[in-house]
Amino acid sequence: MTKIETDEYFRFLCSIIDDQDFHPSQYQLLLSRLDQEIFTWTLEDDENRAKDGLGLRKEFGELIGADTTTYSLDHQYPCSVLEMMVALARRCELQIMEDPFSGSRIGRWFKAMIKSLGLKYETDDVYDEDYVNYIISSFLNREYERNGDGGLFKVKNTDKDLREMEIWYQMNLYLCSLESW
Repeated sequence: MTKIETDEYFRFLCSIIDDQDFHPSQYQLLLSRLDQEIFTWTLEDDENRAKDGLGLRKEFGELIGADTTTYSLDHQYPCSVLEMMVALARRCELQIMEDPFSGSRIGRWFKAMIKSLGLKYETDDVYDEDYVNYIISSFLNREYERNGDGGLFKVKNTDKDLREMEIWYQMNLYLCSLESW
């Protein structure tokens, strides 16, 4: 991607999660940092989360009328943490939680991940890059709490160790734990 396309693509990702629950304009530094970090995984099936993230490139390519083969197969640039999280928040809404009466809540699911990671207060006004780097590293190395606190999904009152579960199942356990489903 060219620099212009890269900037457009970043805005595209932000537009997916921009709703009444999450405002990317307040988190540009954090989102940029998440976009710079390669999503790595230790559990085999978490590769599916990377594939979902890379799928956003194809969608963007179609949107701008570019050769979608270039965007979907461009493995020169692995999936970023941001791409994975945006794709996961969208999959959560569209495949599990969609409610035509509530409207899109993709930003809500993205914000829940940001909150569980411990990054909710990392707005552009008070951004601490060392702290953010520490959190991202802890997440990618699965050095968060058993209940998911410090990872993407914190689940209250669980006896399961979320560090040993693929992200998809962590998300489903989180969704099942919500009181107002």
